[in-house]
Amino acid sequence: MMMQLLIRSEKDGILCPIPQYPLYSASIALHGGALVPYYLDEATGWGLEVSELKKQLADAKSKGITPRALVVINPGNPTGQVLAEDNQRGIVEFCKQEGLVLLADEVYQENVYAPEKKFHSFKKVARSMGYGEKDISLVSYQSVSKGYYGECGKRGGYMEVTGFGPEIREQIYKVASVNLCSNISGQILASLVMSPPKVGDESYESYSAEKDGILSSLARRAKTLEDAFNNLEGVTCNKAEGAMYLFPCIRLPEKAIKAAEAAKTAPDNFYCRHLLNATGIVVVPGSGFGQLPGTWHFRCTILPQEDKIPAVVSRLTEFHKSFMDEFSD
Repeated sequence: MMMQLLIRSEKDGILCPIPQYPLYSASIALHGGALVPYYLDEATGWGLEVSELKKQLADAKSKGITPRALVVINPGNPTGQVLAEDNQRGIVEFCKQEGLVLLADEVYQENVYAPEKKFHSFKKVARSMGYGEKDISLVSYQSVSKGYYGECGKRGGYMEVTGFGPEIREQIYKVASVNLCSNISGQILASLVMSPPKVGDESYESYSAEKDGILSSLARRAKTLEDAFNNLEGVTCNKAEGAMYLFPCIRLPEKAIKAAEAAKTAPDNFYCRHLLNATGIVVVPGSGFGQLPGTWHFRCTILPQEDKIPAVVSRLTEFHKSFMDEFSD
């Protein structure tokens, strides 16, 4: 909906993180805009540097592209990092100075596992800097299918639009009205997520116990898989600070890269297909999300039930060893 409103022609650009959730590049292409990529720094735990944003913005402008908005996914998908508040202030300041709409994808806000990290909404950060409705245009996204509620099954969500005039808001409502009605279960779940049980409510204790149970289990699963990946030959995996995924980097033998070329597919896709055929484990090749040229990754979810994780780890470990043996140079 926002891409439809922001993109006027192929000369309008949207800054997106690489690696990114592919919905962004797809919707930019669908609405005829230009993707302006900025790279997250894997070496600093998928850090988002404002200097990189400035560099890509200048590069886009030099090609005649008018940047319209900046997409920030926090916590990250597929990379799982959680932004520091100071970093967020720099991003808000950048958007204000450049007149960019900030599209804050905050659907994993409940999924923070690193004890030293805390989620801060971009709206809270912008307001704490003294920026109000007239200073910055901000769209914040939330979903019922993440966190600890829908667990990627139930679907529903909402966006909060701030810093847009009444005429533009009216157009947004018109575009939304084209869809007529969202699904009933999604609406019910969205209302429950927006106003959960409070202390003193009859269901609060059971709700609180279930919530804590789900989130602590996800944190354990993330750590188990992170450790497993870091124990594999040629694989490095950054710490899972948040969200529901790990995005390990895999250094593939030259023989495997050549075999992938012969099969007319990307090397990471070649590895992922072999893994699926050998074990039944589905991971997504990094080439689907974008990555630094010459590097290979895959995205692995932490969603399988906790009691199934040890079996996933042993199958994965066994497969990886045989794959590396088969294709060792």
